[in-house]
Amino acid sequence: MAIKIYKPTTPSRRGMTGYSFEEITKETPERSLIVIRTARAGRNNQGRITVRHQGGGSRQYIRIVDFKRNKLNIPARVAAIEYDPNRTARLALLNYADGEKRYIIAPVGLKVDDTVLASPTAEIRPGNSLPISNIPVGSLIHNIELREGKGGQLVRSAGTSAQLIAKEGDYAQIRMPSGEVRLVLQKCYATIGQVGNVDHSNIKLGKAGRKRHLGVKPTVRGTAMSPRDHPHGGGEGRQPVGMPGPKSPWGKPTRGYRTRRNKMTDKFIVRRRKTGNR
Repeated sequence: MAIKIYKPTTPSRRGMTGYSFEEITKETPERSLIVIRTARAGRNNQGRITVRHQGGGSRQYIRIVDFKRNKLNIPARVAAIEYDPNRTARLALLNYADGEKRYIIAPVGLKVDDTVLASPTAEIRPGNSLPISNIPVGSLIHNIELREGKGGQLVRSAGTSAQLIAKEGDYAQIRMPSGEVRLVLQKCYATIGQVGNVDHSNIKLGKAGRKRHLGVKPTVRGTAMSPRDHPHGGGEGRQPVGMPGPKSPWGKPTRGYRTRRNKMTDKFIVRRRKTGNR
């Protein structure tokens, strides 16, 4: 995928980049595979804001993506590569031999008229889905299940891939994009290849308006607020936050303390992202 560079006709255009969309072959989504997305602006069912800085944005449809890949032993032809506004990756529209249509995440190298298959005996090609036990060690994979039959939950964003580095007993060791090494059951399915749209990380929005189109509202620094609004607020001019570490508006630490609470799955983590086994 190539990146489009805009001419600096305005200050906001200077340095702005965008997608060339040269890999997109179909502009409108498949009507049978979309649902209307209800805008909630970060509010819960009581109308209270539980996630800040959300609201507005362009109207979007949710594409129903097949993360489970549970249509086994039925070949499918790639009918189109489409844009999805709800994720960084591209989608591939599959036409199965029995007439059903489904979306999957499009990996690098998957093109229109290619054939993909979800099967324990499928070839090791981008887009094919197999149990981890049948995937050679060293392969790049994505859309990895954590629980058999639940559907892919790991490695689904643009340009990412995990690597299968070892198999032992019922589990396989997989190196995640973060560097974490994790144990996953070999019965779980994964898809071969790297997720497409690799240049997504090189896109520069260029202006605040493009962020608003994505449904993201402005964020104000705590040091620019008053003491009643934020622990970092107050004072004349710029100064340190005045505490050992930064805090959220509600006084909770924001850096340097762990947010992971699920200790039940600690036994499946062989090596964490940070240095050392903790």
